Amino acid sequence: MSKIDFRKRFDIPLIKKLDKTFHSFSFLERMAFLFLSFLLISSTISMLWKINNYISIEIPINGGKITEGIIGFPRFINPVLAISDADRDLSILIYSGLMKATPDGKIIKDVAESYEISEDGLTYTFKIKDNATFHDGEPIKADDILFTIQKSQDSVIKSPKRAAWDGVQVEKIGEKEVRFILKQPYSPFLENTTLGILPKHIWSAVDPEQFVFSRFNIEPIGSGPYKIKSIKSDSAGVSEYYILEPFDDYSLNKPFISEIETRFYSNEKELNKAYEKGSIISMNTISPLRAEELKQDGERIETYPMPRVFAVFLNQNQAQIFTNKEVRQALDVATDKEYIVKEILNNYGEIAETPIPPGSIKLKTTESIKNKSFSSTEDRVNAAVDILEKNGWKLSENKNIRTKKVGKKIESLEFTMATSNIPELKNTAQLIQNMWEKIGIKVNLQFFETSNLNQDIIRPRKYDALLFGEIVGRDMDLFAFWHSSQRNDPGLNIASYTNIKTDKILEEIRKMSDEKEKHKKYIDFIEEVEKDIPAIFLYSPDFIYTIPKNLKGFELGIVTTPAERFLDINNWYINTQRVWSMFVK
Repeated sequence: MSKIDFRKRFDIPLIKKLDKTFHSFSFLERMAFLFLSFLLISSTISMLWKINNYISIEIPINGGKITEGIIGFPRFINPVLAISDADRDLSILIYSGLMKATPDGKIIKDVAESYEISEDGLTYTFKIKDNATFHDGEPIKADDILFTIQKSQDSVIKSPKRAAWDGVQVEKIGEKEVRFILKQPYSPFLENTTLGILPKHIWSAVDPEQFVFSRFNIEPIGSGPYKIKSIKSDSAGVSEYYILEPFDDYSLNKPFISEIETRFYSNEKELNKAYEKGSIISMNTISPLRAEELKQDGERIETYPMPRVFAVFLNQNQAQIFTNKEVRQALDVATDKEYIVKEILNNYGEIAETPIPPGSIKLKTTESIKNKSFSSTEDRVNAAVDILEKNGWKLSENKNIRTKKVGKKIESLEFTMATSNIPELKNTAQLIQNMWEKIGIKVNLQFFETSNLNQDIIRPRKYDALLFGEIVGRDMDLFAFWHSSQRNDPGLNIASYTNIKTDKILEEIRKMSDEKEKHKKYIDFIEEVEKDIPAIFLYSPDFIYTIPKNLKGFELGIVTTPAERFLDINNWYINTQRVWSMFVK
């Protein structure tokens, strides 16, 4: 085809006319024409963009990465053994249970297809989803459920979950059906079934005595939203980081975020340094002061009140001076809890006066001296001193310690308080030490690594007083913490508290499903505890979490442990695209 033929073939009369007309314009007319044409094109594009946004929606798509900083190193990535935050963080990502807690406090089906509860509240029957599998492709069966519960109950393994499963009988009905039989009704039992499921085909060859030493504790295989992609350890075998990838066959939905990397640090200083360098983009174990600094810098800080109560638990079995009620009462009066919340938590928390987290239930106003406000520190100190003086505790001449003659023996107001060496608890302990020394009580402080504190101090109950936190949980079951049957390990009654009335109340609460009736019983329980003062309740902290600004689908909700920030991680996303709503299912 010739050049002339090509021009003739694509010769468009309208364009020729426009071109001729345009060249007939003066310079100003040409500029005006171009300007108006630009406005027309721009407004058309803008209108089309607005129409597209109106009829389309933004949906999450796969992709993105989160690098999370964690204080501590994983040792038991195993729902039956997990004791540290690092253990629990990875366990909740890698394992799934029959049921699953949600950020709004509900319990929904996870691996379970369905469940039934008998009318008497003693039998729970679960059917497992046909397509539920572990990360290695093996199906989840009733045998895996039985195995997991039996290991939780095994006295040799000493699982932290043992108390929750004490007395529960589990039966296999079929390959995909299992039944739990309780000795007595326990209304929060569904919470128990959120326990991650162990794959029996992997763990069955491990003897109970070797359970804690198995490599599967650090190379776990579960059925949760994420599975292990790679692990990096140092020359000593200590984990530096885990890289996790989505599990395509997760029972709910495949997570959107393509990679979760968890990096481990010895302390908050190292954690913050990594955040500043950009090695991590999210972290949760930070001080309230640091959280406020980050907030001022424009970082995204999410907070939520935790159902956790910190207190000084008084072990009357080991320290006889605590058997004197006036001593316990004076300690409580001398403790300025408002100052502790302000100084230690930077107001990221609330004062706790009872074993129940603040705001959980509406309490009666009592007339006990501990609830009276004091206009000054001096008034508080004087009130506490007055209690001791009236009961014969006099300040010694040579020492700044109060003593009292009991028979032929002189008792001194001196004891040791143990706690973790994390900064928040160390600083709290030192504040309390100063407050109590002002009324003539000498307090010797002991600080331990959290793992050593649990193993060597708390479990054998080797402490006079213990500054520690109790995770009450969303079901508010206080049985394990305050019933006399739980005074010894693996029970969690770390105050070694004994009271026939409260025992009966706690037993009754466990059987109740009516929330109003439960509320009345909780009031009765609190009033008994207030009379006895088995612990000096201090505060309930907020959960603090620093996350990327571009993270979407995040809902913090009810967090009973830091690990529960990941409850809804399968719905988190970073990348999005817009599609017309008619094409969205």
